[in-house]
Amino acid sequence: MADISRDMNLTCRVVRAQPEFFGKQGHLCAPAISAETVGARKIHLQIVRIPPGVVAKAHKHEAHETALHIISGESGMWYGDNLEQHFVARAGDFLYIPADMPHQPYNLSDVVSCVALIARTDPNDQESIVLLPELERGRDPVQRRTLAMR
Repeated sequence: MADISRDMNLTCRVVRAQPEFFGKQGHLCAPAISAETVGARKIHLQIVRIPPGVVAKAHKHEAHETALHIISGESGMWYGDNLEQHFVARAGDFLYIPADMPHQPYNLSDVVSCVALIARTDPNDQESIVLLPELERGRDPVQRRTLAMR
């Protein structure tokens, strides 16, 4: 994609979220503030939705921090060098993911989506995603959901 940030008139703007698409990491993304939409240089803001029962792909955001606010639903997340650590986040919670931290979020519900507002220091969002399929081997989503409920 062309670098339209050079062509944009950088000013304050009201922006609506773009249509949802499946990101590399396997959940639905609706970007709002980005290099592509407003010429942002150091931030990306979007709404992310993990549909019921969905487990995202193990990944990390190379050299970029992420902050999230869970708007609705519940998500579990495995994280750490080998996805050995785990937590559950619910509506109203805020999360922080350091740069280069492997993680794999999933929706705890088989009925409702988990929706979050995400800010990242990568203005292009998808470019810094590094998929880590080797960390997903042997990890059963049903087992994950069972562990999260304990």
